[in-house]
Amino acid sequence: MEYRTVGKTGVQVSPLCFGTMSFGGIADENMSRKMFNAARERGINFFDSADVYNEGRSEELLGKFMQENKCRDELVITSKVYGKTAADVNAKGLSRRHIKLGVEESLKRLKTDRIDFYFVHSFDSKTDMLQTLRAMDDLVKEGKILYPGVSNWAAWQIEKALGISRQESLARFEIVQPMYNLAKRQAEVEILPMAEAENLGVISYSPLGGGLLTGKYGKDKRPDKGRLVEREDYATRYGLKQYYQIAEEFSSHARDKGVEPASLAVAWVMSNPAVTAPIIGARNLEQLKGSLGALDIEMTKEWRKEITDLSITPPPATDRLEEQKNISYF
Repeated sequence: MEYRTVGKTGVQVSPLCFGTMSFGGIADENMSRKMFNAARERGINFFDSADVYNEGRSEELLGKFMQENKCRDELVITSKVYGKTAADVNAKGLSRRHIKLGVEESLKRLKTDRIDFYFVHSFDSKTDMLQTLRAMDDLVKEGKILYPGVSNWAAWQIEKALGISRQESLARFEIVQPMYNLAKRQAEVEILPMAEAENLGVISYSPLGGGLLTGKYGKDKRPDKGRLVEREDYATRYGLKQYYQIAEEFSSHARDKGVEPASLAVAWVMSNPAVTAPIIGARNLEQLKGSLGALDIEMTKEWRKEITDLSITPPPATDRLEEQKNISYF
């Protein structure tokens, strides 16, 4: 396996990151352990979690498995802060107070003394950005986190934060976590070019579009269960008819090439030069096998373009469509 460097941190990670959102939820402890071990067997050293995943159970199980395997120092671990973690009115957001309490609880659950990449999980319009950045910088100085990261912020918000960090000599965001898949390509407009320009690591989530790109969906095709049919947020996120047209054409393309749609969908994301590692997740070993199959696909520029042409390319930030061909990963 060829490992990749996260931005300019020097930290080497596998080209896939295993997302543990299912741990302790749709995957019980036994299945979670099996998936953790299967990922490790394929050389995955990068694991993503968050304090809100299954009310902290995801972090607890990840910490338990690292302890069982005595492999903490071999792994690169992430977690996140922002979401509501208790009934208290202040148990959410990006205030110094919530960040301080949040990291302490995450460290306990993960059974570790530091978190390699610690993400602010969403944008907090109620909290001054400088306060948030100083709180993250303090955690770096205390050794409780090694690098700050950011998820679900707009490019302008991230650039503003990078400017403040430079001006105030604070530890900057070194990694971003945007949504990105063949159906949802908005990250190509500003976030991915920004990450390349600023030399930031990128671990994108939802490479399968919540299951949309696994071959189970089409224009008139729906499975009996799955996130897109069971969860309102995912049904809304992928509610446009065009997404199911893309899914149908993509699945047909994958079958013609003799590969699993899930493997190809992840491989397509992984082949974007701006992406360090897509985050894969699963509820069982069979699903995980499909995503891990991306490691066995040799994606060429020509093949990537064939797949890309199956979806709708978002217009550039300036709407100057004639300039679009100059962006390398189109």
